Amino acid sequence: MKRTLMGSKAKARKGSGFLKRMSSKAGQKVIKARRAKGRYRLSV
Repeated sequence: MKRTLMGSKAKARKGSGFLKRMSSKAGQKVIKARRAKGRYRLSV
């Protein structure tokens, strides 16, 4: 039987990786906010 959540690293990067975030204005805002908050991980 398969597990309920089987995420792939490639898909995660494609959808919510750093480069994807930086490619849009809203995504850049997300990175900026996470930097301001002091997040250890800015994106996946």
